[in-house]
Amino acid sequence: MSVPTRETVRALGLCSGGLDSMVAAMVLRKQGIDVHWITFETPFFGAGKARKAARMLGVPLTVEDITPRYLQMLRNPPCGYGKNMNPCMDCHALMFRLAGEKMRSVGCDFLFSGEVLGQRPMSQTKPSLRYVEKHSGQQGWILRPLSAARLPETIPEQMGLVDRSRLLGLSGRSRKPQMELARQLGITEYPAPAGGCLLTDKGYSARLRDLFEHTERCSENELHLLKHGRHFRLDDRTKAVVGRTRKDNEKILTHVDPGRDAVLNLRDFPGPVVVVPRPVGSDALQWAAALCAGYGKAPADRPAAVNIEQHGENRVVEVEPLPPDRARDYLIR
Repeated sequence: MSVPTRETVRALGLCSGGLDSMVAAMVLRKQGIDVHWITFETPFFGAGKARKAARMLGVPLTVEDITPRYLQMLRNPPCGYGKNMNPCMDCHALMFRLAGEKMRSVGCDFLFSGEVLGQRPMSQTKPSLRYVEKHSGQQGWILRPLSAARLPETIPEQMGLVDRSRLLGLSGRSRKPQMELARQLGITEYPAPAGGCLLTDKGYSARLRDLFEHTERCSENELHLLKHGRHFRLDDRTKAVVGRTRKDNEKILTHVDPGRDAVLNLRDFPGPVVVVPRPVGSDALQWAAALCAGYGKAPADRPAAVNIEQHGENRVVEVEPLPPDRARDYLIR
């Protein structure tokens, strides 16, 4: 294998858009390396921060939606889940595998990331980093510039593509060293550390777990619906999503599949939008209509009229409102 000249060395980094990603890219750029970024999107996490970081630093960014491949992994991650539905180690392995495929197709020489040894107690330990390399198929090709001095030498370092003496040896949870480096490198704006992945959220994870338990295949619309409203499970085949606010109602409607889902709302009073994904019978819709009336402004002491739109047709049913205190038994949480 020929060794590229310093002017032609190109590196492809996984970018979250956070401080560590930004500093790692600039550390390599200071060596004259042409840095590029890739970031991935699914219904569980987006690319907004990465896009902003790329604009700020002038780093070329590729954004790819990986939802189908991600769902295959998420259904049964080999390393299991974290505290909620987060498969962090297998997530990282998948992302590096996909980044490795892109690296070769765009002519980059190695991969890098902003990971810091010990910053996250589960996914950034030495065994975890080794697991990710092994299962990504990129052993030896992943450089972590912020902690490289504490990690085994990588192939790009051995080939002379990167000057190991100019890489860092950070470890631990403190962000102060990165903040000082950012100041030295002229990075004046970066996001505060915060979890950007819905799979670490307890409420979202409970809804996703329920969805996986009751459907062999789920659509992206169903995954987006999990972000909004209250979710109720009547039986193995029937659930309902009940909006909380006007804005929530609007968001829910953007993720309705008109060829499959039923949409309900009160005819005569203000109330929530209710969506029943994949309705299977009149009993399911009667139950959802009672939820709609119970969470709306309809009087509790008499039947309420509820509009049901399904398959392009509309009809009205009269139901007794199901009060929220009784509906809580069906709440997914």
